[in-house]
Amino acid sequence: MNTRAACLAAVLCAAPQATFASGHGPVFGATTPTLGKGGWSFDTAWTLRASEAETKEQMLKSMISFGVTENLQLSASLPVATTSSTLPGARMMSLMSNEQELEVLAGYRFQRRVVGIGGRQESTVYVGGTVPLESARGGVQASPSLYVSAATGYASRSHYVWVGGGLQHFAGKRGDQLGASLFASVVCGFRPKPLRVEAHKPDARLFVEATAEDRQPNGLGRVRQATGARSVFVGPTTLILYRAFAFEAGVLFPAYQRVGDGRSRERLRVAANVSYFFWLK
Repeated sequence: MNTRAACLAAVLCAAPQATFASGHGPVFGATTPTLGKGGWSFDTAWTLRASEAETKEQMLKSMISFGVTENLQLSASLPVATTSSTLPGARMMSLMSNEQELEVLAGYRFQRRVVGIGGRQESTVYVGGTVPLESARGGVQASPSLYVSAATGYASRSHYVWVGGGLQHFAGKRGDQLGASLFASVVCGFRPKPLRVEAHKPDARLFVEATAEDRQPNGLGRVRQATGARSVFVGPTTLILYRAFAFEAGVLFPAYQRVGDGRSRERLRVAANVSYFFWLK
């Protein structure tokens, strides 16, 4: 999920190239745009994971982002409230961790070119890390991590396609080590003609998102646990923009799951994010 600037919201609706705020559009998947120079955004995201055993894991998290240049963006996110469960760890949103940890990311859009009339193709790389706010996670000592990801895609006034992937690697601590995570996503979006409205009116996009994650087994006392977890989730999401605000939400359903260590299988994932764009003079 991610963010951007007050008057940028109006530009989003009117510009032929449909300039997205970073992470805005797809709720779960990776995207390419970054904040304009001097732009700020504040995001509040709520996520829910529900298992087949009727247990739930919820997270409320906030993120602040700043556009250093047209192509360089910094962001930091922090959990506000959370509940725990027996579900295996999961990335959920590509630009906002779903764990109890402080996360800082830098996004650099290194490639951008015009394609046809009103379209663009661009690529962005993200580098950052996390610091846990808990001493242990699932019986394993929690430790800082390094997160690296990249996304590339095409966007126009009516169609959007992004593909991306990332790696999160945790440091070891007292012989324990949380399993590394490989994350990938594909996003296809469409903006129906009736929704291509003037800048002062609400504007909406529709998406289908797919995410995949391979989480390696945890290491406990230098002994690697038997299995990790793998999953593929697919579902619909939407984005609504109006003036300085953006609202995005969606639900994903499991297409494939492999879990171990007595953990529950998931039956759905839900996420909603509210963003406010602004400038500080």
